[in-house]
Amino acid sequence: MIARLFLLLGSMAGALAAADVNWTASWITHPAIELREPAVLHFRREFRLPAKPDHFIVHVSADNRFILYVNGARVGDGPARGDLAHWRYETFDLAGFLQDGDNVIAATVWNFGIYAPIAQVSDRTAFVLQGEGDQARAVSTPNGWMVERERGQAPVPRQAEGFWEYMACGSGELLDASKYDWEWNAAKTGSRGAWVKSASPMRESIYPPTAKAGLRGEQFDNYWQLVPDALPAMEFTPTAAGRNVRSDALVRAFPAASAGVPGHSHVHVLLDRGTLTTAYPKLTVSGGKGSTIRLTYAEALYDDKHKKGDRDEVGHRQALGLRDTFLPDGGAHRVFEPLWWRTWRYLDLDIETAAEPLTLESIAANFTAYPFEERASFHSDDVELQRIWDISWRTARLDAHETYMDTPYWEQLQYIGDTRLQALISYSVAGDDRLARQAIAAFDESRISDGLTQSRYPTSQPQFIPTFSALWIGMLHDYWMYRPDAAPVRDALPGTRAVLAWFRHYEQADGLLGKLPWWSFVDWVRGGEIPSYNGSGESCTTTLIYLGALDDAAQMERALGEEHFAREYGERAAKVRPAVRAQCWDADRRMLADNPDKKNFSQQTNVLGVLYDAVPAEDRAELLHRMLAIQPGTTPDGVLSASYYFRFYLSRALEHAGLGDEYLGSLDPWRALLPLHFSTWPETPGETRSDSHAWSAHPIYDLLTLVAGIAPASPGFATVRIAPHPGTLGSISATFPHPKGTITVQLEHRGDELTGTVTLPQGLTGTFVWRGESQALNAGVNKIDGAGR
Repeated sequence: MIARLFLLLGSMAGALAAADVNWTASWITHPAIELREPAVLHFRREFRLPAKPDHFIVHVSADNRFILYVNGARVGDGPARGDLAHWRYETFDLAGFLQDGDNVIAATVWNFGIYAPIAQVSDRTAFVLQGEGDQARAVSTPNGWMVERERGQAPVPRQAEGFWEYMACGSGELLDASKYDWEWNAAKTGSRGAWVKSASPMRESIYPPTAKAGLRGEQFDNYWQLVPDALPAMEFTPTAAGRNVRSDALVRAFPAASAGVPGHSHVHVLLDRGTLTTAYPKLTVSGGKGSTIRLTYAEALYDDKHKKGDRDEVGHRQALGLRDTFLPDGGAHRVFEPLWWRTWRYLDLDIETAAEPLTLESIAANFTAYPFEERASFHSDDVELQRIWDISWRTARLDAHETYMDTPYWEQLQYIGDTRLQALISYSVAGDDRLARQAIAAFDESRISDGLTQSRYPTSQPQFIPTFSALWIGMLHDYWMYRPDAAPVRDALPGTRAVLAWFRHYEQADGLLGKLPWWSFVDWVRGGEIPSYNGSGESCTTTLIYLGALDDAAQMERALGEEHFAREYGERAAKVRPAVRAQCWDADRRMLADNPDKKNFSQQTNVLGVLYDAVPAEDRAELLHRMLAIQPGTTPDGVLSASYYFRFYLSRALEHAGLGDEYLGSLDPWRALLPLHFSTWPETPGETRSDSHAWSAHPIYDLLTLVAGIAPASPGFATVRIAPHPGTLGSISATFPHPKGTITVQLEHRGDELTGTVTLPQGLTGTFVWRGESQALNAGVNKIDGAGR
């Protein structure tokens, strides 16, 4: 019930925040901390109410993060990540947590400095709360707010733990119970501790008004330009921490029951959830003064050669990775809960006691992620497809929080290449575009003066992948087709013009792109490099990605922008497309090369060539059949293979070439992962770093749009085209969330015959296509028979 209340509050937040707010609050901090060094602070405001109010609206933000409490109960957290020019604030109605008489509003605020996640932008440690209305305004910062530094909680510099992998998610935490103020959040007033009066964080200025909170567009003298968070509150619901799958005899009953650990003992408890999660673990212990408890979170277990293998296998394998440390002080019912959520399937508790015995009381967890609702469905007579669907949806959910994330374990960064696929899953499975609109705007806001977007955003460490800037234009085009509100596309069109103007500088006289600065990432490959270049620095692969952006931008400009840009992009595409064919087609191998030297070849380049019509129609089927035979991680005849990620574009090429019935065969790489018991899809084939990578979850989108065949036929999903590709399936049943309601498809497939029904919501019309013949679809139930006639 509390979790549902949190979500209700979150859904109210956007509407409440949209109202005009008279901001009188100022940012506050501790008067003596180092403002840009790691610190954990507690803030506290005690006050009295003559009666429980009907509403008590507050707007809250912090740098970096806060968790807000009222009378000891957790209300919510934030702010959702952005940059200093778009610093989010969250809105809460505290009325349900307040009482007659004495009340306490409290917050933990933390800044981990150089150990903070790379996705975290920051200026300095600070907190602000603005009340709305007379009663709530009285508790706005700084009036009456006290602060203390929490010296018992700190970031832990990440250790290699015996292996090196790129990690950007932030550090683990240390909680030293002997130094921790366990009463800081007491619901009663008069809490003891090292409390002092809060102070301005703007120490470099002699002018007191510099700390006043300011909204974006106002003139003020600090760095946080506040904007309301348009997203709902993240989900916060109970979930299992895991079951004991390996432990010493002393603690075998835990966590099903409490367990005692004698003094001078060293024991392990390995918990397995069965599936990956993103959650806040909560470990409760008593006694055990001088003990050390290390919590290690792992997507999978490693053997003695640091290989993963079957994700269900435990044996003597070990958990390696992100670690928290808890040092009990001997007190009763001490609770360790990290400030930021963790990602794990396996959770290892490594426990060493000193002289005093320790009691492990319980371990619980609260799942957190963006509150997507699974509104779509897909069923067929192939039972493996349901498993692929379920794993894909779990992957998509765990990789969506306040931003989309490439991986919830390793990086937690919103990359354009990953996000484009995630947004399509959001539209088609959840019918929810709010997180996608955040991403579209964030990438637009990331653009530098040259015009190029950053490859990932928000981030404290700039990174530029020009090919991702081109894919951002494709992401906008996707939104334009699927969602009825075109305003985000109109707003972003100037940004697309800046991106394409940047690319134009690298167009060569022969129509191909020259070598681009920064990192032209296309896909992870083995046995070669992509993109590759000829002696003049030209690449067919990056040119094709640019070609796709020109086509998409021309369509959007013609409908929503300026006709002269549409003409310009069309003219540029008309030069680029035949140039790729003329200079990159190898007549002997009958495929496109990666560059005009024709020594390097890849699935990626040929898939893009088909998708963007650089390969003539008469050559597409034969070429794609050869591309389909190439499995991830292989290089047959020197042709580099596409990863799980880039097979999204293979699926689009199959559809474009009229080979949609071949799609189910392209799922073999995902089927091969099922016996290894993945609960989410990995980043790359073989020995992958990440076990949960959003870009590998696109089969859930493909099943709906390619196999069931449900897709927009016109911008804004104003009309629908249903062109199923059942392949070898005998039956298909699917539901799809459309902006006007639910589309339902129920079909039986026998040879060339397809029968069943298509149901459209009121106000929606479209076309059903089967074997080249079309049938008009109207709102309500439509009968499909024979060949669709």
